[in-house]
Amino acid sequence: MWNMAVPWWELVVRGVVVYVFLLALLRITGKRQVGQLAPFDLVLLLVLANAVQNSMNAGDNSLIGGLIIATTLIGLNFLVSLVTHRNKKLEAIVEGRPQILIHNGKLFEDVMAKAQLTHHELNAALRRSGCGSVAEVHSAILENNGAISVVAVKDKTAEGKNGSS
Repeated sequence: MWNMAVPWWELVVRGVVVYVFLLALLRITGKRQVGQLAPFDLVLLLVLANAVQNSMNAGDNSLIGGLIIATTLIGLNFLVSLVTHRNKKLEAIVEGRPQILIHNGKLFEDVMAKAQLTHHELNAALRRSGCGSVAEVHSAILENNGAISVVAVKDKTAEGKNGSS
């Protein structure tokens, strides 16, 4: 339980390598993957965690080894959060930038294709925001976390009626 099979520093290095690899891999696969977990996405993450376990612990199943790896991963996560908060260029690389899906009723199909976003998913987000069609949307933005923010076109006839009362 307390005897480690490998030196502590090797566990730290392995944890850093796996963390950076997975961060890059998840970033490459896109925002939607992280922000909107479907059941198969959750299964993938669980299997992925199991797949990289041995690459991190080098066969060391000691309690201390597990605590060192856990501390390394949490420390790296804190460090990445801190650095991306202070450096906007690095933030864009790690987290990406929001993408405009719809502007003034015009749908950008190329952005949807690049984000691997289906019309069904977009339409569901529009309905949640009270919009029945793309024409009713001033802007729809795919946020860094995978959520879709929708701003509806203001109804000028309703504004005129409300202003005259």
